[in-house]
Amino acid sequence: MFHKLLSHPCTKNVDLDDPATTSLRRRIIRQKGFLRKLYEEWYRGIAAELPAGKKSVLEIGAGAGFFHEFIPGLITSDILSCQGIDVQLSALKLPFATGSLRAIVMTDALHHIPHVENFLEEAIRCLQQGGAIILIEPWVSWWSKIIYSNFHHEPFMPESREWNFHSGGPLSSANGALPWIVFERDRAVFENKFPELKVRSVEPMMPFSYLLSGGVSLRSLMPGFAYDFWRSLEKKMQMKRWAMFAKIVVERK
Repeated sequence: MFHKLLSHPCTKNVDLDDPATTSLRRRIIRQKGFLRKLYEEWYRGIAAELPAGKKSVLEIGAGAGFFHEFIPGLITSDILSCQGIDVQLSALKLPFATGSLRAIVMTDALHHIPHVENFLEEAIRCLQQGGAIILIEPWVSWWSKIIYSNFHHEPFMPESREWNFHSGGPLSSANGALPWIVFERDRAVFENKFPELKVRSVEPMMPFSYLLSGGVSLRSLMPGFAYDFWRSLEKKMQMKRWAMFAKIVVERK
């Protein structure tokens, strides 16, 4: 009932796996002031973590975003054939030479990759030494469990013992808890499987901002000018208990 009342009028009954839906979401992100400011903060935060160098930076799942405005020469990619991207690809088979990338960046994309171990193997191959995977992804806390399990359309399964999930549609298939499972709950397993990689930092964040923005499927609950006020409140909170997202930086040793 709640979701139906607040649904964005442009996104009712859309097919998530249709490239036209990704194009629609791109327009929504740019038009909603609160949501656009949130993405701008995400992009600035990821850009600040980029390793030095002249090699390329690849964005995976770029279809709905505008990260290219923050990183000159960014290679944008998506699994769908979307307008405005540079390369259509699967994260499980990256068409780049060994050691040719200095970073791979993503926002809200890793939890849609059904075989994350295969992606990590490809990332190791393509990244230069000292390169990084930099992500902003959903996170698990007592608060986020309530929200993602009851008010979000994507599967959210922190109890899953597997890193993989059944692959249906590229965007409709997901496990929103997957980043937390790999980089927090199963950190020791990750370090054992991928000794070439090191989790440099995990920064839990944003218990309310994305909710207030309405994301890409709901109406915004706040105007753009209220963004800084809400972010100042959030930064005073204990994020381990409240976070809905996290910025994760993984280095290639």
